[in-house]
Amino acid sequence: MSELGLQDLYRTLAGHAKREAYPEAVEAAHADFAALQAGELPGPRTATTERAR
Repeated sequence: MSELGLQDLYRTLAGHAKREAYPEAVEAAHADFAALQAGELPGPRTATTERAR
């Protein structure tokens, strides 16, 4: 596998790990994207101190 192929693989694995660790952030990002597509401006979010399990 080429070096570029390995970089893509590691980037994909890291993205998957983030989605698994922070599902609420993924849901918020999807909601924000949908609002932007509808011409709305998403509001600010409050910070949470709890980490996903």
